[in-house]
Amino acid sequence: MTDETTDNGPGTAPADPRNSSLPHSPAATADGSGMPEWEQRFRAPRVSLPNWAQDAPDRSLFVSNATGTFELYAWDRASGSQRQATDRPNGTTDGTLSPDGEWIWWFSDTDGDEFGVWMRQPFGGGADEPATPGLAPSYPAGLALGRDGSAVVGRSTDEEGSTIHVVRPGEEPVEIYRHQESAGVGDYSHDGSLIAIEHTEHGDAMHSAIRVVRPDGSTVAELDDTKGGTEELGLSVMGFAPVDGDTRLLVGHQRRGRWEPMIWDPLTGVETALDIDLPGDVGADWYPDGSALLIEHEYQARSELWHYGLGAAAATEGATPALTRVSTPVGTVSGATARPDGAVEFLWSSAAQPPEVRSTSGAVVLDPPGMKAPASVAVTDTWVEGPGGRIHALVQRPAGDGPFPTVFDIHGGPTWHDSDAFASAPAAWVDHGFAVVRVNYRGSTGYGRAWTDALKHRVGLIELEDIAAVREWAVSSGLADPERLVLSGGSWGGYLTLLGLGTQPDAWALGLAAVPVADYVTAYHDEMEALKAMDRTLLGGTPEEVPERFEASSPLTYVDAVRAPVYISAGVNDPRCPIRQVENYVERLEQRAHPHDVYRYDAGHGSLVVEERIKQVRLELDFALRYLKEGEGES
Repeated sequence: MTDETTDNGPGTAPADPRNSSLPHSPAATADGSGMPEWEQRFRAPRVSLPNWAQDAPDRSLFVSNATGTFELYAWDRASGSQRQATDRPNGTTDGTLSPDGEWIWWFSDTDGDEFGVWMRQPFGGGADEPATPGLAPSYPAGLALGRDGSAVVGRSTDEEGSTIHVVRPGEEPVEIYRHQESAGVGDYSHDGSLIAIEHTEHGDAMHSAIRVVRPDGSTVAELDDTKGGTEELGLSVMGFAPVDGDTRLLVGHQRRGRWEPMIWDPLTGVETALDIDLPGDVGADWYPDGSALLIEHEYQARSELWHYGLGAAAATEGATPALTRVSTPVGTVSGATARPDGAVEFLWSSAAQPPEVRSTSGAVVLDPPGMKAPASVAVTDTWVEGPGGRIHALVQRPAGDGPFPTVFDIHGGPTWHDSDAFASAPAAWVDHGFAVVRVNYRGSTGYGRAWTDALKHRVGLIELEDIAAVREWAVSSGLADPERLVLSGGSWGGYLTLLGLGTQPDAWALGLAAVPVADYVTAYHDEMEALKAMDRTLLGGTPEEVPERFEASSPLTYVDAVRAPVYISAGVNDPRCPIRQVENYVERLEQRAHPHDVYRYDAGHGSLVVEERIKQVRLELDFALRYLKEGEGES
């Protein structure tokens, strides 16, 4: 499980379970007086949507930053007790419960490098132990736990590619799948007789196929939308029916130009289309008895929930057959689950309102102790005509009249999208008098398959065309001061920041790049294998096969054209945007004596430590305020 409050991966170091309830850290118990509101938003305790054990629904697992570091917590709903399950210097967010609720499984890497092994500990507390003895450390590639104590474990390494193993108590792990291209565990059927695997054996890491196998690895059926058409279409595993003996598999597909679910029975081959007439991308999960689906609909940067009955459920007036709206406020639902009593729990927020775990029953699900995060400014929507179609951007304005110094906060991914959701970093900029613009450029999800798939071959340059179009709107509308424009982002957003500073040198006053791709060729050779596969898909080959594309898309190619001051932060253990390629870019800046700051920290692709995150935002703010004096921007 992951927490929507952070984009970072799991942390590291040996666990030291605690048997206390959710702690009140010094920062959490303070009322925030004397502390800037932007820091309060980071320090205020948050919780993720609780993940509950399928056969023991009173046992839950969630993530919280209550101690100042994001860690896993066990929650016994029957007694109300909460216990911190992990305690590591760089945090832990990747964990799940066994179906019987007896065990907490969590992933242990080294200082944020995402390379490690699965550990487990008793739900009620106790020593950690290796959960998959016999399996060497790897990058995780999916995990599914069975009711008989078995587990299906996905692994990825540079040497082996993707492997999947069945692990049974007291037995050696059995490898049931191996391929050099990316693959991972999709799900394990309720009775343990079937395993769903997502794979990209065809070589397109953006569009998976599905293979269903038995626990011995023998193939039952294959579902592949990448063959036989003029365009490759992707599939995703959403889960087997949660009923013993029921072999139905919920599958996401793109056959109508967007993500939507269908039901496939791999034993009979029958595919059942679902009558869900909604305009955006549609995800789904099962209700616990398998009689209905919980639909998550994402459209134009906001999301909503629906109930879809699979039986002879009566349609409500004004709804399509079997489809009924589940009431949620306007904003973003970043996770939802249907409980055995029929209530739906969901994690909700908006740009203005901090996240809350809510229930359709009206009950408070989880209310962390300590101060509450201050509200921020609501977003407004703008649509801008761009070279590839209409571009959607979200805008937050500070008090007063423009034009404002403006931060273009570019999301990562690239297959992701900014939404009307609470985010502490953009709110900090608004507090300091900046407007914030977030652009859902081509490559973003939520706007149809064609928009997401538009990146190929001219990687980075296409996204920057869209960002440039929104920039023109921001200036011409009077929102943004053209002399005080900041290009900023993390991960893929950090990559686009450095690439934009070099290819659009007159457009930006300064750049702030966190955990970026800076030298695409070196990044490719040093990054984790799954990302190499994605880069081969995006660029059409390796740096040796298509050197001209890597050169055209690499920030290092344009570093000598950069005019704006550059701030870069990077994790020294980052497997996604490795440190060596960042150092190559910094060395070129140093050779030019170009104004820049570099901050290196001991973690991976970001940090799960609250004070570290605050430090990074403070450094970015200080850098921007240092160079963006009134009328003195360097553009």
